[in-house]
Amino acid sequence: MSTGRIQFAEQDGTFVLKFVGEVRLTLCSALDATIERIFTALNFTAIVIDLTETRSIDSTTLGLLAKLSILSRQKIGLLPTLVTTNEDISRLLESMGFDQVFNIVNRPVPCPECLDDLPSQDQSEDVVKAKVLEAHKILMGLNESNRAAFHDLVNALEQH
Repeated sequence: MSTGRIQFAEQDGTFVLKFVGEVRLTLCSALDATIERIFTALNFTAIVIDLTETRSIDSTTLGLLAKLSILSRQKIGLLPTLVTTNEDISRLLESMGFDQVFNIVNRPVPCPECLDDLPSQDQSEDVVKAKVLEAHKILMGLNESNRAAFHDLVNALEQH
């Protein structure tokens, strides 16, 4: 079981996602559903992802964040903001090429009391596998290093 959670708030035209603890695959269905919800609304002026309380984050979650950024640029021409104060998380984001698809800052988000936990979502193994595959393909598209790092995983997922 994951020891992390994702919180969400919408306030004054800003969507805020806050990742707390160890954010892993088990939270990705809820995250993906929230990303879809954000882009059906289309009535916002900013997206902020707060990673200031994130201890670790897996590659599937990173892929979904990259998807969020790509959709944001395509649909509304907006570059989302990532907030991190953890040096390890900052290094990871930079190594994945996130500095090219996000504004990365180190200022915490105001109004943490406004956030609610995302509801959990039960998904079939096939749906989860499809989300993992999509997330890693998106990461591979960000840079050559990611392409090499996730090539074998993507091939293995596509074979099964």
